[in-house]
Amino acid sequence: MRIADIEAVLFDVFGTVVDWRSGVTRELAAFGARRSLTADWAAVADDWRGEYQPSMEEVRSGRREWVPLDVLHRESLERVLPRYGIPLPPPAELEALTLAWHRLDPWPDALPGLTALRSRYTIGSLSNGNTDLLRDLASRGGLPWQAVLGAETARAYKPTPPAYLRNVALLGLEPGQVMLAAAHNGDLGAAAALGLRTAFVHRPAEHGPAQTTDLAPDGPWDLVARDIADLAELLGCTPVAAPGEGPG
Repeated sequence: MRIADIEAVLFDVFGTVVDWRSGVTRELAAFGARRSLTADWAAVADDWRGEYQPSMEEVRSGRREWVPLDVLHRESLERVLPRYGIPLPPPAELEALTLAWHRLDPWPDALPGLTALRSRYTIGSLSNGNTDLLRDLASRGGLPWQAVLGAETARAYKPTPPAYLRNVALLGLEPGQVMLAAAHNGDLGAAAALGLRTAFVHRPAEHGPAQTTDLAPDGPWDLVARDIADLAELLGCTPVAAPGEGPG
């Protein structure tokens, strides 16, 4: 790999940049507390996330017309809550709970790593999220994106080719000038097949302590990083201290 050829580093977001499981569990628990409900909220969060790929496949397959991820998340939540004996709340409250995916926090290494990378590369998202979801995550976490790209800008969900190629084209670049950084081997495999450069970012706790998938790279990815700060170093960028850190 010639690092000099890379102009942009784009990131998968859920799991790679932000800790979705902790954030969604927190939001579900707060919802339960307001309504005096008890449940294994981490299990509810996992089940909600389990609806992610099947719901997108309805769109990817052409069985359903394009809809943004917020719509799919809400419909998935409507299916999941009754499985735990939880009555569906009124529409406004259901909508507010669906937006839990807009209120996730980045992993501790994300901000310093992204800030370092921005000193040398164009950085942005390459996510299945819709634009306002990705904007809200960036605002909440201080993510220094220069490009907010996702399924909505491509009108396609990963791992279909248009989800990658249309977003690369929006940057005015060729696939070989763009690196996708992700914690998911399947995402990287689809990108590599289209000519993008690839970086595997370890996230062994994305799915909690019992995670069994994506614990290690399983393909010939260009780079393998411990986290996003490590990726920045591998790409020749000066590390940036995390907020609150300093010499000493």
